[in-house]
Amino acid sequence: MRRRFGKTLEAAIVRTEDKQMKVILLEDVKALGKKGDVVEVSDGYARNFVLPKKLGIEASGKNMNDLKLRKANDEKKAKELLEAAQAFAREMEQDEVVLSIKAGEGGKTFGSVSSKEIAQGYKDQCGKEIDKKKLILPEPIRSFGVFEIGVKLHPKVTGKLKVKVTEKG
Repeated sequence: MRRRFGKTLEAAIVRTEDKQMKVILLEDVKALGKKGDVVEVSDGYARNFVLPKKLGIEASGKNMNDLKLRKANDEKKAKELLEAAQAFAREMEQDEVVLSIKAGEGGKTFGSVSSKEIAQGYKDQCGKEIDKKKLILPEPIRSFGVFEIGVKLHPKVTGKLKVKVTEKG
C-alpha cells in the first residue's frame, strides 16, 4: 500500500507541472486581454474558466486562420465606415438648414433652437438623417444668424453643418 501511495504522489507532482495553453479571447476578460487577443494561460484556467464560459477558444491552426480573416474583415469594414463618414461630412458642408423661430420684443429670440430641432430640420430640408446626439451643440442657439455646428460622424471624423436661424414672420 505504501508503494501505491508513492506512485500516486509522483503522478500528482507530474500533473501539477506548469502547463500553458494559448487561447483566443472571444470577449474582453479583465486582467487577461481584449477580444481577439491571443493569450497564454494555465491549462486549468483555460479548461475550467475560459473555455466553459465561452470567453475564448483554443488557439489551434484553424482558429488562428479564422482570427486572421475576422481581423482583416473588421479592418475592411472600419475603413469603409471611415470613408463613408468622410464622404457624408463633405456633403454636409454643402448643406444649410434654415430654421425660423418667433421673435420677442426688440428682435430677440423667443425660445431657442435645440439639437432635436436641427436634426429634424436637416431631415426635412435635405432628406438625410442625423442623430441629434451626434450634434456638437454646447448650448441651445438663442439668437438669429448663421451658425456652424459640429457633427460627430465617426470617432475620427467631425463634419460641419451650417444652420441659419431666421425670424418667423
